[in-house]
Formats: sequence, C-alpha cells, structure tokens
Amino acid sequence: MTVHRLRAMGCEVVVAGVDPPTVAAVFERWEEAFSLHRSGSELSRANASPAHLLTVSDLFAETLETALAAAAETGGLVDPTFGRLDAVHLCGRILSRPPGLELDLNGVVKALAVDAAASWIAGEGFISAGGDLAVRGPVDVGLPGGGAVRVLAGGLATSGTTTRGRHLIDPATGRPCESRWEQVTVSGSTCLAADVAAKAAFLLGDEGPEWLDDYGLPGRFREAGGHVVCNGHWERSLVCT
Repeated sequence: MTVHRLRAMGCEVVVAGVDPPTVAAVFERWEEAFSLHRSGSELSRANASPAHLLTVSDLFAETLETALAAAAETGGLVDPTFGRLDAVHLCGRILSRPPGLELDLNGVVKALAVDAAASWIAGEGFISAGGDLAVRGPVDVGLPGGGAVRVLAGGLATSGTTTRGRHLIDPATGRPCESRWEQVTVSGSTCLAADVAAKAAFLLGDEGPEWLDDYGLPGRFREAGGHVVCNGHWERSLVCT
C-alpha cells in the first residue's frame, strides 16, 4: 500500500488507498468553509455578520447540526457556542443567533473532513490528520508514549496538549482545560465519534474512563508522567501496551 503525505488544516495528512489530490480537495472544501484563520470562510463571515438571521450553505447547516448534537451528547463539553447553546437555532439552512455570538466548529470539522476523505477509499486504506484517523481495513497505529494497536475499521482519535498545547476549553470556566491527562485516545465507529469522545473524556479528567465505558467506547488515557490508564472497553477489545 503506497503512503502519501500532504499538508491541510495546519497539519500533516497521511493517506493510503486514495488519490492524494482527491483528499487535498476534500480538506480544502472544509477549510474554505470553516477556517477561523480565513476571513473569507463562510464561518468567519457568519461570525462577523450583524444579522440575527442568516441563510447558510447545506454544508454549513449539516456541520453545525452535527456540532450541536455533539454538544448535547457530551453534556455541553464539546460546544460550538461556548456555553450559549440555547441562543443558537437552526431550521434547515436558516441560522438564528444573537449578533456577536461567534461559533467555533473546530470540535467536529477536522474529523468530519477525515471521514469525508475516507469515503473515497475504494478498497483498503486510511486517512490520518493530526491525531484523527479513519481506516478501511486493518491499520497498525502507534500510540502516544509508545506501543501500538491494530485498528480494523472505523476511527481512532487522540486529543490532548502535546501537539497543540492547552487548546481545549473548559466550558465551566471558559479557560483552557486543566486535565489530569496529557492525551486521550478513543476508538469509535467513525473518526467523528472517536474525536468528539476523546475531547469530552479529556475534559472530564478523572471521570473520563468511566464516562467512555458508559458509552461503550474504548479509551486509553496517558498522564504527563507517562503512566497509562485504559478503561474497561479498551482492555476488552484492544491490546493495551
């Protein structure tokens, strides 16, 4: 299987089993719509708009709906509104929110782009981007701090502070999260499912392993000193090393 590397969304993207230009085009579509670093992106323009009601694209509406669902499922831990969920309403392509309320869809966008790119894999292959992985067929993946796991299908995601610093916001304080964990790795049916769960489990700190067990998701938690804790579902379904 030939492996290719490219840059997208500020990180290295590693692909196999799919044409790299196709993957690049997929990531560019998502970045053009949702990058907060591009003033012309649809998200930047929506955040800057003084209007109370906005008509958004199908992609924007679907992504925001996904982000709002993730906020509900995680009890507001992964929240595109930073604690103002009740002020945001979406009806089809009509977005209602108070002017000045800025949305941040980074909690779901990269994982959605990975899943979208993986949909172009005809046989076996994978898409990996900055800790987010989607596979079609078995792939051996290195784990933070050492060890490896074979992912047979679905997605694997790692969230933490090693590569991007303290970028995850604690919704209770509005400040970067102070977590017991340095990195949390979760396996899910899709990259999106794994990524949202990894972020939530990281933010939950000590409660993270049990929370993942309640949702039936395997999780591996690494502390800053290197100590690794695996929840029950990880121990039962994957080899923890």
